[in-house]
Amino acid sequence: MSKKVDFDLLKAVMQRQELDVRQIARIFEEINQELAAMVDDDDKEPAIKKQFVILVSDPRGILTGKDLTGWVLQIAESESPATAEAGIIAATREFNTTPKGRRLPVKTIAEACEHVPSRFLKSHGVSVRTKEPVYVVATSNKL
Repeated sequence: MSKKVDFDLLKAVMQRQELDVRQIARIFEEINQELAAMVDDDDKEPAIKKQFVILVSDPRGILTGKDLTGWVLQIAESESPATAEAGIIAATREFNTTPKGRRLPVKTIAEACEHVPSRFLKSHGVSVRTKEPVYVVATSNKL
């Protein structure tokens, strides 16, 4: 359980304990060094906003009656959805160069979504949220 303590309060308590002024100064110097080290540890990159990709709008009814499946992917918000497929392909190429990838090479997008480890996909900016394909439902976009 961590709580924040005001430096002035801490200094007053230490003086009441009749500590030497030099000891108090050394303690505060050490506390400042620890705080500086903690601030360095907290300097992480801000989280990247991401977007999900899938849902087919079909106001003309072109896809009505057709069975479609797909995968739910997550990419950076600043990226174009068209880059998702390229990221999967690049990650699959990288995976296929590994010993496991040479033994069991991945040849399709479906195999890539199921079998390529997330560390390869993440390095190319793609996260596969559904390993198994899901049904894509076309909507007329009307309520």
